[in-house]
Amino acid sequence: MKKTTLLHAELSGLIAAMGHGDLLVIGDAGLPVPPGVRVIDLALTRGVPGIFEVLDAVLSELVVERSLLAQEADPALRARFAERAVGAVTLIDHEGFKVHSRTARAVVRTGECTPYANIALHAGVAF
Repeated sequence: MKKTTLLHAELSGLIAAMGHGDLLVIGDAGLPVPPGVRVIDLALTRGVPGIFEVLDAVLSELVVERSLLAQEADPALRARFAERAVGAVTLIDHEGFKVHSRTARAVVRTGECTPYANIALHAGVAF
């Protein structure tokens, strides 16, 4: 059994396979997943798991260079994202966020039901 925080085998394997610049989106329960993009569905019930529980587990294994957030998100929500190791944060409109999601290696669906609780993470390097 793994010793590290992230135990979900599919998600951990995806992170291990990511390269510099690859995109991983962690989204709320309502974020549409573009056709052809892999989805890792963790949603169990409304709010479970929450976006920050999933983000914190992902950040325990993924080096992030930069990230994208929807400018429509509440400023307090954006601040909660930015206080984590998500690199330089760029705000884009939600429609642009959804278009950008088309290039993701995967979208991780959470049970989060807060509007615009989505983040796009661009992988960095550990050296």
